[in-house]
Amino acid sequence: MAFFTALIEVILPVVLVALVGVALARAFRLDMDTVGKINLYGLTPLLAFDSVMKTEVSGGQAVQLVGGYLLITLVIGLVALAAGWRQDRPTRRAIVASVIIGNNGNFGLPIALLALGRVGLDQAVVIFVTSLVVMYTVGPALLGSHGGVGDAVLTVIKLPVAWALVAGLIVRLTGVTLPIGVARGVELLAQAAIPMVLIALGLQLGQRASLQLTAPVLIAAGVRVVVLPLLAVGIGLLLGLGALELSSLVLACAMPTAVNAFMLAREYGSNPQLVASVVALSTLASLGTIAAVVALLPPV
Repeated sequence: MAFFTALIEVILPVVLVALVGVALARAFRLDMDTVGKINLYGLTPLLAFDSVMKTEVSGGQAVQLVGGYLLITLVIGLVALAAGWRQDRPTRRAIVASVIIGNNGNFGLPIALLALGRVGLDQAVVIFVTSLVVMYTVGPALLGSHGGVGDAVLTVIKLPVAWALVAGLIVRLTGVTLPIGVARGVELLAQAAIPMVLIALGLQLGQRASLQLTAPVLIAAGVRVVVLPLLAVGIGLLLGLGALELSSLVLACAMPTAVNAFMLAREYGSNPQLVASVVALSTLASLGTIAAVVALLPPV
């Protein structure tokens, strides 16, 4: 019963928004590059800024969540690298990127709110901001840099999300109050980011050629959907996390590959079809996984 309740009350609202994108993709010829740039360079930076400004999590909880998430990311990255070791180097990079870049924004935030309430949303925001740092540092380094460490650093610096995170931290730590008109504008654009990226996910899923069941796709999706949540449980228990922190971390790690991984791959021309297929397959497969995780979460 808890499983089906989770499907209806937590998963269904998110899926309905993505289905709008699927319907639009089937009805119209829409430019994915334009949609991707709107999300990557326009809306996501403001969501990151707004998230840093508003989250309410204690310092101790934040350290546990950030440390746990980064440790899990490191371990699962090594697992993905080992699983795809027989593939060529660009394919291995795409596999690792697809595994470590999770959908902790457009899936993670609304699902955390529906599953764990406002306190769970605050925890999910901390994980989301951490995932953004991973996404826009390790992601471009894997998918967008082909000239060593210097090129990787330059790639990250060019993305506005990194600057938005820094700006949000500076404004919050200095106690500066934004003019009400500016604050409301930022909030509106931040609120638009989640449904827009969900719609972008639906657009990608709506393209029939987006899913190719090759060995690298199956490896990446399997590690992301099956291995990662189990790993999160083990590491969370090993770290001695409380019920809320453990639930938040495991739920975050049950999310599929982020559509932003595909946007990065498309932006840099680095195996976009492979990453798109992992996004599609992991998203579909994770619906049952997320519902099971929500049903099995310990009381908080």
